[in-house]
Amino acid sequence: MSDPGEDPAAAPGGAQMAFDFPARPALGRADFLVAPCNAAAVAWIDRWPDWPGPALALVGPEGCGKTHLAHVLAARAGARVLDRPDAEALNAALIAGERGPLVVELAPGTPRLDPAAEEALVHVLNLAREHGDHCLLTSTAPPARWRVALPDLHSRLAALPVAEITPPDETLLEMVLVKLFADRQVIVPPDVMRFLARRIDRSFAAARDIVARLDALAWGRGRAITLPLARELLGRPDVSRRRDPPAG
Repeated sequence: MSDPGEDPAAAPGGAQMAFDFPARPALGRADFLVAPCNAAAVAWIDRWPDWPGPALALVGPEGCGKTHLAHVLAARAGARVLDRPDAEALNAALIAGERGPLVVELAPGTPRLDPAAEEALVHVLNLAREHGDHCLLTSTAPPARWRVALPDLHSRLAALPVAEITPPDETLLEMVLVKLFADRQVIVPPDVMRFLARRIDRSFAAARDIVARLDALAWGRGRAITLPLARELLGRPDVSRRRDPPAG
């Protein structure tokens, strides 16, 4: 039995044990950071249901905010969200009486669906058109590049309008870092944000990675996140850094 006065989060040597608690992101429309790289995609979501067709593809690199925008649409439209669905999940979405707006989030990479899932997705798109419903498909690759064997599905995907999110610029990257730390309820000085935004790889995935690593490092040492700590972390060989870091 532990000493009642002992801190259960303390580790030998005075350091704190790091617990990998998942950070719950804020997914409301007001929480989404709008910048030139995603403004067109945001406009597509905001103009729903005034789309030119029943379906839209939302495309962008991993971690860029596709899921955030998908949940914004789901909240506005009362849409069901299918996360990396198989044929069974897609077919379940076709049940009469449960039709309505649908969000289909596909796995990162260039999607490759099995034959049954391809058939089911064709039916999803067909019924959306027939019943005046809408379907949002999210992926890291444009639908015209998806590896599908069914000609009917290929033609429908190739004809979809595409809302694309491109990699962030330095200003947006700093804003993303602020939001990611806020999702973890961690306050970080502005100079740390600027330092990280100028030096990490210019991608959403790199921002998420550095925030998780820095939070864990600070927690494990029982100290606040500071510029020296950020410098130390970026000095590690396994951290993704820009190839053209600024001088100084």
